[in-house]
Amino acid sequence: MNVTIVRACLRDGRGGSPTAVLDDAPLTDDERREVPVRAGTSHAVFLSADRDGGGATLRFFTAEGELPGCGHGTVAALAVLAARTGTREVTLRTRGGTLAGRAIRHDGNGGLEAWFTPGPVGLRVPGAGEHEDVLTALGVAGDTPGCVVATLGRPRLLVPLPTRSAVSALAPDLDRLRTACDRQALLGCYLYSAPAPDGRVAARMFAPSIGVPEDIANANSTACLAARLARDGLRGVTADMGDSLGTPATIRAVVRHETDGPWIQVGGAAEIARELALGHA
Repeated sequence: MNVTIVRACLRDGRGGSPTAVLDDAPLTDDERREVPVRAGTSHAVFLSADRDGGGATLRFFTAEGELPGCGHGTVAALAVLAARTGTREVTLRTRGGTLAGRAIRHDGNGGLEAWFTPGPVGLRVPGAGEHEDVLTALGVAGDTPGCVVATLGRPRLLVPLPTRSAVSALAPDLDRLRTACDRQALLGCYLYSAPAPDGRVAARMFAPSIGVPEDIANANSTACLAARLARDGLRGVTADMGDSLGTPATIRAVVRHETDGPWIQVGGAAEIARELALGHA
């Protein structure tokens, strides 16, 4: 199997989340789950491109199994499609729905930006007793106000913290967090600092239930945050992630208000890092 490693959601040309992208093949789901482990990435994207170049089907896997969507995986897939065919606009079919994607090349440095529309975000306040165990596992006070359950494909808990340093200092009990998230059927927890006037935040995403103790970049959760903050009048979010893992990443989400709710576009810079060949396990 020929695998392309893409660094998705770079920050100023550095870091980014290494993501494996490869053409889909007649593999079992267990074999697909092995790919990110063998490629040394958190996620793998299996790509089936249409012959006319106008669309593609994407499937996303971690070591734990298949996901209905993956934001930084979508950015990585758009980078590969653009590198292969120069396609700028593409329709992406995922288990979570159909997405509109586009890639913008940066002439001269080989990089690009990739953006996509993740679809509608559901927001609700957690019910009584629903998230206290999650907050305890995170090491966050149980009376933290402003927590929201955001659903984009799967639900996740958005947790506001007062400062960037509070986000940086997090040291959750991951085993306890996985148990608490599994009990509430949560994908994971996205914690973020109070936004600056321009919408910039520090954020961290913990998702041990899907085999990702901490994500370097999480675009779908950043889109969820953009939908949440749009209620407060912010038109976009820039989320800095990955610093605690020594791999800086940045995701941007912009919001446009429509009659049926906020319309969101999310993405980041991407760069193809290398190609590798994986033999049969």
